[in-house]
Amino acid sequence: MYLILKKEPLNPTVTRMVIDAPHIARKAEPGQFIILRVHEDGERIPLTIADFDREQGTVTIIFQIVGATTELLNHLEAGDSLHDFVGPLGRPSEVEGLKKVAVVGGGVGCAIAYPIAKKLHQLGAEVHAIVGFRSKDLVILEEEFKAASDKLVVMTDDGSYGEKGLVTNALERLIDAGEQYDEVIAIGPLVMMKFVTQLTKQHNIKTVVSMNPIMIDGTGMCGGCRLTVGGKTKFACVDGPDFDGFEVDFDEAMARNTMYRPFERHAYDAACNLFHKEVQ
Repeated sequence: MYLILKKEPLNPTVTRMVIDAPHIARKAEPGQFIILRVHEDGERIPLTIADFDREQGTVTIIFQIVGATTELLNHLEAGDSLHDFVGPLGRPSEVEGLKKVAVVGGGVGCAIAYPIAKKLHQLGAEVHAIVGFRSKDLVILEEEFKAASDKLVVMTDDGSYGEKGLVTNALERLIDAGEQYDEVIAIGPLVMMKFVTQLTKQHNIKTVVSMNPIMIDGTGMCGGCRLTVGGKTKFACVDGPDFDGFEVDFDEAMARNTMYRPFERHAYDAACNLFHKEVQ
């Protein structure tokens, strides 16, 4: 059992938890993930390691409440425990040797982008962070990005905070202004990463994206997280989650991600109804 040490809402649908997991904290690196189960009969879900503290032996996860399991997870409080918490899984992000990087995060993808920006900053790289959200009330991790970045641009779709527009608008403006990046790292919704790579390809800037398809076991055995990258089948859990954005078949990935939405919605509604009955 893995003790929840701290729980904090970051916005109405996103929660941060700090978990006591010293064995994972000892080996964790930015870009890796864990797989957890809330209870013995629960669904396995992957969540990126949003931060870690080797000395304290803690791992931080950030999750959006979008399905039945994240709804169950969000009903736990500090002092409760998770049944399973396995990791670190996946390949760490490759950041050594980079001198100047644009880290682009969209929505809850910023939870994945932040530890990478933090690591780059610690290594002495110049970090320009561009983070995008639909509106002001959904902004997360702004102070954390400020501490890890030499330049931070906050974008909102409706202009209620920061600058109005998309992350691609901000990135294109920086490139046009003469900023020269060794690499762009884009993490967020598939459609956002697709359009970031279309922009960076025009300027021949290497671009890495973090993929988060359906995943079950995290070891490559189930095949649920398969992607087409460079015309070949890859598995996000063992070959990634980071891939060359120019080679990812985003259209195929987006089509696969929609396959289970009706089931997820049904399971989420069932979980919500269960909690509603318990409260009554």
